[in-house]
Amino acid sequence: MIIAWAVFFVLFPVLVIFLCQKFPVLNKLGAVVICYAAGIIVGNLGLLPENIFSLQDTLMTLAIPLAIPLIFFSVDIKKWSRLAGKSMLSFTFVVVSVVAVVGAGYFIFRPWIGVETWKMAGMLIGVYTGGTPNLAAIGTALRIDPVVYVATHASDVVIGAVWLLIVITILQKILLKFLPPFQRLGDENQDREQTDFDSYAGIFQRRVILPLLAAFGIAVGIFAAGAGLTLVVSKEFAMVAAILTVSSLGIAFSFIPAVRRIPMTFQLGQFLILIFCLVVSSMADIQKMLNTAPAILVMVAFVYFFSVAVHAALSAMARIDTDTVIITSVAGLYSPPFVPMVASALKNKEIVVSGVITGIIGWVIGTYLGIAVAYILSLF
Repeated sequence: MIIAWAVFFVLFPVLVIFLCQKFPVLNKLGAVVICYAAGIIVGNLGLLPENIFSLQDTLMTLAIPLAIPLIFFSVDIKKWSRLAGKSMLSFTFVVVSVVAVVGAGYFIFRPWIGVETWKMAGMLIGVYTGGTPNLAAIGTALRIDPVVYVATHASDVVIGAVWLLIVITILQKILLKFLPPFQRLGDENQDREQTDFDSYAGIFQRRVILPLLAAFGIAVGIFAAGAGLTLVVSKEFAMVAAILTVSSLGIAFSFIPAVRRIPMTFQLGQFLILIFCLVVSSMADIQKMLNTAPAILVMVAFVYFFSVAVHAALSAMARIDTDTVIITSVAGLYSPPFVPMVASALKNKEIVVSGVITGIIGWVIGTYLGIAVAYILSLF
């Protein structure tokens, strides 16, 4: 029975990926959301055996430390360090505003959310400066209650959907009353970054799968290094040490051109994150989640809207243009896969590269920043 559930946890995300590629309506909903929903259903219908926890814990422990280096392998730090000044300044304002507003939200909402609030705050900083990989990594490192984890991510999905609708419809018109318009360069940037983050097309072709297996082997070695470090640090900080180690080594290997050019390392890392989403949501007690979710939903909404307001205010003082503010905000709040869609809604292809680059920088820094701020907040 346990083996059958292990197969389910690993292969169900494969089915979800296939269906999302085949049916656009499911792709719009998102593989992460589908895996979360499926996990909650399975976990709350009484289908799981009583001795399933050891399998769930093992899969959660393996998935994120393996996923993080795979995602970072494609990062070109040298190239992205030459990012245009205003785009980088705007993204800096994104980070500052998220940290400031999450810090305020921690003190405001802690009485209603409880002892896990500092961990939740760290996850929110990670997800709103980077994306789901950061949220999952921080939640794993801090060993957050699965109920709070799922409620936080579910709240993020709900509030994020509402805000994204505002972004692609009326936000540009509103910000143009306070910010200058984007000055077009008149020519297209020929050196485009890969933006098709969700496509798994061709992953089983020989020219793709063999290098990808080599990348996975490197990720396993990095995982082993992180696991080894847990043997020499105190148990309280063991998982944090492991996550930071695999993140740092993943970035270090990205400086090797042969590793960085391996195709679809991001997609393989994202697949492992889907396994994590399915497993962690299967551990969530829906009754406890409903009791906790209202306060978490309000805190997430508070962070969303006030962090955007602070970002816009700082950008107005620096006279950063409207489109750059929007695309760097989207890069932080939603991650790079959303950048091309929003750029299309703004009818501005020139901002795609800046959005993708700042979003990937967010992936790099989000885990470190979220864990650091979470521990600082836990002191208060």
